Amino acid sequence: MVLSNNMVLIPAYNEEHRIVSVVAGVKVAAPDAAIVVINDCSRDDTAAVACQAGAIVVSHPFNMGYGAAIQTGYKYALANNYDFLVQLDADGQHDPSCIPDLLAPVIQGKADIAIGSRFMGNSYKPPLARRLGMALFRKIVSMVTGRACTDTTSGFQAFNRKVIAFFSTDVFPVDYPDADMLITLHHAGFCVVEVPVRMFENSEGKSMHSGLKPLYYMFKMILSICVTLLRKKGKN
Repeated sequence: MVLSNNMVLIPAYNEEHRIVSVVAGVKVAAPDAAIVVINDCSRDDTAAVACQAGAIVVSHPFNMGYGAAIQTGYKYALANNYDFLVQLDADGQHDPSCIPDLLAPVIQGKADIAIGSRFMGNSYKPPLARRLGMALFRKIVSMVTGRACTDTTSGFQAFNRKVIAFFSTDVFPVDYPDADMLITLHHAGFCVVEVPVRMFENSEGKSMHSGLKPLYYMFKMILSICVTLLRKKGKN
């Protein structure tokens, strides 16, 4: 698959020991794509080793969090006129070899955004607490959008320039951009599909999406979904 004028976004925070292998995997899967690492003010040598591995590195002056890091990447892609963008995490959970499959429906014009699902034809099993939370948001998103959704918290995604521009605006929630953004994309008229991908267990048990306070995350996400639905109702 030709990936000229396309960008792979990798948000990173304190990932000096794993970012090199992630960048190397992306180079194999997408040899013609620009690889951009958003270094969210890491305390280690993430920026230096990512640069040495051949990635373009954009660093925040202070830690701003996962959502702000990926939006910085979206704005970079928009400013530099990239047509398509793939994002994956720097911790090695997302398999870069799945990038061509994830990009295919977007490049072919069959969808505006493709979400990499770890649950379609795979045996990925997160911890019980996360699994229950995922099941709740999966049910909510499926009911609201009218289409089955298997993975509402996947950070492994591919999308076109229209979505890049949309995500670069204030509509994007920089604290926890997960299930609420799937609903927002649906209401905005974007075509969303899911693609089976491989994901691996995080060896350190950390999750950029659930954060340090899973209960707060669930409360915040439910509140954000309610606000999204109220905003939609107010426009009708």
